[in-house]
Order: sequence, then structure tokens, then C-alpha cells
Amino acid sequence: GIRNFNVENRAEREISKIKPSLAPRHPSTSNLLQEQISHYPEIKGEIARKDDKLLSFLKDVYVDSKDPVSSLQVKAAETCQEPKEFRLPKGHQFGMINMKSIPKGKISVVEALTLLNNHKLYPETWTAEKIVQEYQLEKKDVNSLLKYFVTFEVKIFTPEDKKAIQSK
Repeated sequence: GIRNFNVENRAEREISKIKPSLAPRHPSTSNLLQEQISHYPEIKGEIARKDDKLLSFLKDVYVDSKDPVSSLQVKAAETCQEPKEFRLPKGHQFGMINMKSIPKGKISVVEALTLLNNHKLYPETWTAEKIVQEYQLEKKDVNSLLKYFVTFEVKIFTPEDKKAIQSK
């Protein structure tokens, strides 16, 4: 069938490919190795020899991993931190940005972060339509903004949470 098509040529091509070589050693390391091998030729055999005892130890290795914080603790921490809604006062200055100088249909970085945060915290209140009216933006731009951009969420761990993470 199709699997066996040109199989000899494909096998020959794979076999003749250059095999990956070891990473180059630093010249001082290479010199030291050559010196040691010339003084102690039996080292070369030791390097290549497989140690059955060590291999048997490797077979006994078992890794067991557990989540450091349970989902119940995370949900409890989320309910403790009540999110706040942010609004920009009209005509207020933030550093060098004058809100009056922003053209219609555009928003500043501070306004973008504010509207994204408000929409994330209160999606039923801060809908795309409300944002369009509030900031005088195009509907398609607001929909793209809400779809492709998110604000970061800061989680503050209490000392008890930190101890629980460190102890595990």
C-alpha cells in the first residue's frame, strides 16, 4: 500500500541523516578530560558501563504530587476580597494625560483598564452597550476590546495561606 511506497529510499535517507552530536565542551574542560583519560585509561570503560544497582534504584522511584491549595480555600479567599468598581471623574487629570484632549472614539490607557475592570467585575451592569455610550466608542471596537483583552487579577495571600503552601 501507500505505507510501503519508496520505503527503501526513505529508510536510507533517515539512516544517513547526521545524528545530533554532544554540545561542545569548553577548551579547559576538554584538556582536563584528555589528561585524565591518558593517565587513567580505565575511566573510559567506567563512563560507558551501566550500573545495574543504580538502574534498579531508578525503577523504584515514584513521584507523588499534590495541589498545595485546595479549591475550597481559593474560593474562600475570593469571597473575602470584595472587588471595587472604578469610575473616572470627567475632566480629571491623571499625571500628564488630560482627559479633555482625548479624541472622540478613543480612550486612554487608564480608561481602558477601568472599563475592562468594571466589565469583568459587573458584566451585567457594564455591558458593551453601556461602554459604547459612556466612552463614545464604536460597538465593534468595544466588542473586540472585551473579547481579546483582560485585566490582571491580584491575589493577596494571608500568612495562614503562605504557611499552608510552604508546609506541603
